[in-house]
Amino acid sequence: MVIKTSPEIRSSEITPKGVYLRRREFLQASAAAMAAAGLGVLPGIGEAQTRTKIKGPIKKTSYGAGEKVNLYQHVTTYNNFYEFGTGKEDPAVNARNFRSTPWTIEVEGEVAKPAKYNLEDFIKPSTLEERIYRMRCVEAWSMVIPWVGFPIKDVIDRVQPTGKAQFIEFITLEDPSRMPYQKSNVLDWPYV
Repeated sequence: MVIKTSPEIRSSEITPKGVYLRRREFLQASAAAMAAAGLGVLPGIGEAQTRTKIKGPIKKTSYGAGEKVNLYQHVTTYNNFYEFGTGKEDPAVNARNFRSTPWTIEVEGEVAKPAKYNLEDFIKPSTLEERIYRMRCVEAWSMVIPWVGFPIKDVIDRVQPTGKAQFIEFITLEDPSRMPYQKSNVLDWPYV
């Protein structure tokens, strides 16, 4: 049996209107999640391990298989990361000397194991995964970006949410000495 895949975007992939109207919150939450994980985008499939300090076996996944990945230069120099500037190219310039290690993640709330964890506490026992994501922005740009990291499920399993837990909330790091544009009033810092 031959199964054809449509090159068209399926209706299930179209952003619902309610989410679109709250797009700024989504962008803020996405940046927060990336900052919290300490794992930004990486250069390309097969090159990820050589460009990151994270070592170990990397599991290939089917996420984005067959997608043509954007150039490393495009992926790393055109983005929204308001901690380093509001222009698309600002973060690439202003974050050039930013140090992401050591990176601490504080877990609190309805969990059995609240604590301050080092990022490595989650990386070492996890199987790193290589994925490719197609990102489409409401600002009319899109990119296909390779990523290496671990599923949020690994974090959830480690901290053991109680039966009262309902949501996960990510709060960004607020450190204007390391992220100079947090001194501005572009956003309410830290954002959730």
